[in-house]
Amino acid sequence: MLVCPAPTPLSRRRDFLAFEVARFVATMALQAQGVVVAWLVYERSRSFADLGLVGLAQFLPSVALLPLTGTAADRFDRRIIVLAGQTLALTVTLAIAFVPETVTTSWPVLALLLVHGVARAFLGPALQAILPTLVGDDDLGRAVAIHSTVWEMASLAGPALGGIALGAFGARSTLVGCAAGILLSIVSYSYLPSLRVKADPSSRDVFAGLRFVRGHRLLLGALSLDLIAVLFGGVVALLPAFARDVLHAGPQGLGLLRSAPAVGAMLSAFFLTARPIRKHAGKAMLGAVFIFGVATTGFAFTHSAAAAWACLAVAGAADMVSVVIRMAVVPMATPPDLRGRVSAVNLIFIGASNELGEFESGMLAAAVGLVPAAAFGGVAACVVVTAWAWFFPELRRIERVEDVRPSA
Repeated sequence: MLVCPAPTPLSRRRDFLAFEVARFVATMALQAQGVVVAWLVYERSRSFADLGLVGLAQFLPSVALLPLTGTAADRFDRRIIVLAGQTLALTVTLAIAFVPETVTTSWPVLALLLVHGVARAFLGPALQAILPTLVGDDDLGRAVAIHSTVWEMASLAGPALGGIALGAFGARSTLVGCAAGILLSIVSYSYLPSLRVKADPSSRDVFAGLRFVRGHRLLLGALSLDLIAVLFGGVVALLPAFARDVLHAGPQGLGLLRSAPAVGAMLSAFFLTARPIRKHAGKAMLGAVFIFGVATTGFAFTHSAAAAWACLAVAGAADMVSVVIRMAVVPMATPPDLRGRVSAVNLIFIGASNELGEFESGMLAAAVGLVPAAAFGGVAACVVVTAWAWFFPELRRIERVEDVRPSA
């Protein structure tokens, strides 16, 4: 049982506001850091495979630590877990900043990213489990849209500022600035109320989340759709190579490309905040993932920076529709005492689609080339969503996410 204040309207929730401020600052810093790290790795290695390893290094800890991360979020103070995780992330950022410039291999950076993956593995379930406790069920859909908007605003500003700062001040100064942002987020998270969890025997069942997702076809379909579609369709890992070798842009160009999905996603999130999806939510999610695949395919074949940016923005807008629906469905379909462990499973799916997807993209590009790898990903995403609409009719039947229940 979670001990936290009774929900009140979002506009009067000081803890909800503190949570969103912290998420904004931390996300902006980490997105900027991602631009710097990707550029450093490609500059030092000129290897598509090493770009893929950036994602793999951050994903592996979430799998290895799955029995611990979700259980910790369901048994201990989630606020303390978040503060500890952010402190470890801060330490890693500073360590990357001071890797000697004379080092010509990417392996020290990749090793530090593995440690950062440990921090993310514990942070993710705790953060996802916190949000539903700060608002009531009736406000959850709007809170998720606001939360997603904040995240996308940070994802828009972070890469752009990271690219500009990298070009103007260099990698070390930019990473120190990122560390300052993470420190500010720690201060903001410290204003959250204590989120103590009253441990019960069931909270020791580390695989309860996996069993719950496996037995809940709606959850399994929603999570696996994102996993498979974005696993193949994501092109973020390849953007440094596209920026440098195809579009002939520098660090600033990479920052703008990394920001493009966030621009589209932010506009989509603003729209969904003002006009939440009240019917046919499942069909909207499936259609959005199909559009994501089409936009990714278009990106693969363009040689214009403006057209590439537009394709990425459309992909980001479509992906946000899917994200908002899925982020509301998962907690609504999960009993409160299982949310930490189910969130850990959810983050494995998300991590597999994003970080493992980056690894897949890098390896495939190394094998068949940059453009064919990106094009294959977009087409594969379209095929996957078509198959999932058939295999999981429960997804098509979702009308209002507010009506989803654990027994659904």
